[in-house]
Amino acid sequence: MGKPVCNLVSGHQIVARVHSEPWRLMTQRPKESPMTDLPKIDFIYLNEQDMIKAGVTDMAGCVDAMEDMFVLLHKGDYRMAGANNDSHGAMVVFPENSPFPNMPKPTADRRFMAMPAYLGGTYGTTGVKWYGSNIANRDKGLPRSILMFTLNDTDTGAPLAIMSANLLSAYRTGAVPGVGARHLARKDSKVVAVYGPGVMGKTSLAAFMVACPGIDTLKIQGRGQKSLDSFISWTKETYPQITNIEIVTDIETLVRGSDIVTYCASGETGDVSKYPIVKREWLKPGAFLSMPASCEIDKGMEQKDVRKVMDNIGLYEAWFEELPKPAHVHVPVIGVRFMDMIHEGKMTHDDLEDLGDICAGATPGRQNDEEIIMLSVGGMPVEDVAWGTRVYRTAIAKGIGTKLNLWDVPVLR
Repeated sequence: MGKPVCNLVSGHQIVARVHSEPWRLMTQRPKESPMTDLPKIDFIYLNEQDMIKAGVTDMAGCVDAMEDMFVLLHKGDYRMAGANNDSHGAMVVFPENSPFPNMPKPTADRRFMAMPAYLGGTYGTTGVKWYGSNIANRDKGLPRSILMFTLNDTDTGAPLAIMSANLLSAYRTGAVPGVGARHLARKDSKVVAVYGPGVMGKTSLAAFMVACPGIDTLKIQGRGQKSLDSFISWTKETYPQITNIEIVTDIETLVRGSDIVTYCASGETGDVSKYPIVKREWLKPGAFLSMPASCEIDKGMEQKDVRKVMDNIGLYEAWFEELPKPAHVHVPVIGVRFMDMIHEGKMTHDDLEDLGDICAGATPGRQNDEEIIMLSVGGMPVEDVAWGTRVYRTAIAKGIGTKLNLWDVPVLR
C-alpha cells in the first residue's frame, strides 16, 4: 500500500494513496453473505465517523471506483430510475403559492429527493440516496443538504446498511472530475482554477491531485473571505506541493492560463444570465474544464472543435425529457445546455462524447496537447452505489458499524 499523501477536507480526512489495493480486494463479494441466516435479517448502521474509519475519504480509491463504475455504464450493466433507466431520481418540489400554512416555500435549494440505482459487475448491489436540502440550513450551522444512503441486497431486497452519506456523496462527486482529468487533462497540468471554494471544490481538487500529481498552482475565486481562508488553509495543510496560491476577483483572470478549470459554486436557477460563464478566448490550448455546477458558455465554446463530454449522455436525455424548455433554465449543469443546443439545431447528438466510452477505451481520451475538452458532471445514483458498496464491504471486513436487527422472523410473509 502506498504512503498517504494528503489529508483533511472540511475537518475530515482525504487519503490519496499511490496504490489502493484494499479497494481492489473489496470489489469481490465477501464469502460470508449477510443473507445466510434467513429469515432473520440484520444490517449495519454507519454514522459519519464509521464511514471515515471504513475509508469513505480515500480519494484515490474513490477515483478508481468511479472509473470502474463508468466501464460498467459503458457495458450497460446498471439501472437507474425512469423510462430510459438513466434518471437522476425523483424530486419533491414545493409550489410558489400554497393554501396550506405549514407547507414549505420553494426557497433556494428547498427540495427532497430519492436517487435509486442498481450496479452490476463485482458490485451486484442496489441502493438509494435520500436527502433534504435547504440553503437556509447554513444559518443553522448545518450543511445545505443532509443525506442518507441505504444499500440493499439485490436478490432479496433486504437492507445491508444504512449510512451517513454527506461524505459519501461529496467524495464520489469529486472523484468523477478526477476520472475525467485522468483521461482528458494534459498529464503535465500544473495550474488549477477553482470557482467556488466549498466542499465540492475541495474534493474536486483532491481528485485532480490524484490524476495529475504535478499540479503546483491554485487559482481561486469565491464570494466570502471565510470560505476562501478555509480553502487556502486546507490546501496548504493537505497539499504542500501546491506552492503558489492566488486569489482572484474576476472569472476571466481565474480561467486565463489555467490547465484545469472547475466551477463548483452553488446558486439559484432560473436566470441563465447569472450563471458563471466561460469564454473560448480565455482558455489556453489544451485546457480541461470540469463542470459539476452552474455554468454558461459563449458562442466560441459552442463550436465543434471544443470536445463536449458527458458523464452519462442518457442522464441528460432523461433530464431533458422531464424539463420545460429551455431546460438549462431549470438545471444549470452545462450538459443540459448541450441538450438545448441539440434541440435548437446548434449541434447534433454525434457531437457529444460519453465518459464511460472513454474509460472503456471505445472512444479516445485526450489525443493531443492542444485540444480543449469540457466535461459535464451531473451526478448519478450509481456513483453512490459503487462507493457505498466498497465502503460497506470494508466496514464488514473490519467490524465497523452498529449492528441492527430488522426482524428474527417477519410477522407478515
